[in-house]
Amino acid sequence: MSGRDSGARSHGRGGIRGFVKDNGLGLFFTLGFLLTLVGQAFAGQADFNDQLAADQLQTVGFLTYVTSSDFAVDVAENWQSEYLQFFLYIGATIWLLQRGSPESKEPGKSGTESDDDQMVGEHAVATSPKWAAASGWRRTLYSHSLLLVMGTIFVLCWLVQSITGVAAYNEQRLRQLQAPLSWSQYLGAADFWNRTLQNWQSELLAVASMAVLSIYLRQRGSPESKPVGAAHDATGVEG
Repeated sequence: MSGRDSGARSHGRGGIRGFVKDNGLGLFFTLGFLLTLVGQAFAGQADFNDQLAADQLQTVGFLTYVTSSDFAVDVAENWQSEYLQFFLYIGATIWLLQRGSPESKEPGKSGTESDDDQMVGEHAVATSPKWAAASGWRRTLYSHSLLLVMGTIFVLCWLVQSITGVAAYNEQRLRQLQAPLSWSQYLGAADFWNRTLQNWQSELLAVASMAVLSIYLRQRGSPESKPVGAAHDATGVEG
């Protein structure tokens, strides 16, 4: 009995190890996201309380801060810029090419490609998703599902940023005895666009740097890099 129990526990541990190994990339970044989000909450609370103390106002507790518009707008403005980056990157790389970059398709392959290349419809294989083999709106929707989801998340995060941003901005204005702004007024305010554009420009710079630097620089073993010995003008080749 004890031998069978020991074997079962060993098998269970092996299953967990196998899951972690097969999903290490997603787990690593998810854990990193959660840790940095918690760190941001504590750092943000301290900074917010410093501002309140400077204005001779009562400081707030951790739970009050993480449920406030000030914390929500800081989180939402970062999320929307990240999803904008992926939305633009996915859409742009359909049609735009960068010779020599592993982040680009090969020259001459711009566009949505043929059904044969994409393994859809009659060209689907046994392991293809069901909607890839389907016809009509289901195949069309699935063919653009990644771009649609990324774009939807971006729009929702941008909307949350604008709503929580006007609330946080108006709280600051009221502390300074200034009249609050409406949501539509806030969309044209410098505070909103300063928050928005400083995130957008950093995301666009990061993508441009990755696309261009990967032409000439290498990282052995990474699928985001070309093989170390690949020519600089080799395009769409992953290591």
